Amino acid sequence: MRPRALAFVAAGLVAFGSGIPAWAHHSFAASYDLTNPVEVHGVITQVLLRNPHSWFMLNVKDPSTGKMEEWAFEAGTPSGMIRNGYKKDVIKEGTEVTIKGFHARDASQKRGMLRELITTADGKTYGMFGPQESPAAK
Repeated sequence: MRPRALAFVAAGLVAFGSGIPAWAHHSFAASYDLTNPVEVHGVITQVLLRNPHSWFMLNVKDPSTGKMEEWAFEAGTPSGMIRNGYKKDVIKEGTEVTIKGFHARDASQKRGMLRELITTADGKTYGMFGPQESPAAK
């Protein structure tokens, strides 16, 4: 009886564990309002190229209050970003950029999903979507 109970528990743990990756992954449309584009101009404070998604953090001056706000933009996977033209360390801390994206569904959050990242110094554009990825595929 004991080996049978142990096999049952082990099978249950395997079944539970195999469902975790699918449960953990989310749709961008669940977190971001794809009908609410946002454009912010600020200075990069941190770039995180790590799985599952990259992040760009920046300080943005609120036009109405003049106060600095910290924004965060979620982007694609590091390999997807590289495939679409972004290279590690291209945009460093202190770089002034304009980011076009989609605002978080929770309008109180200073967070978005990257659509384009444009460096103002040379006008080079880096985006989450390129020939290999498209918004419709997400």
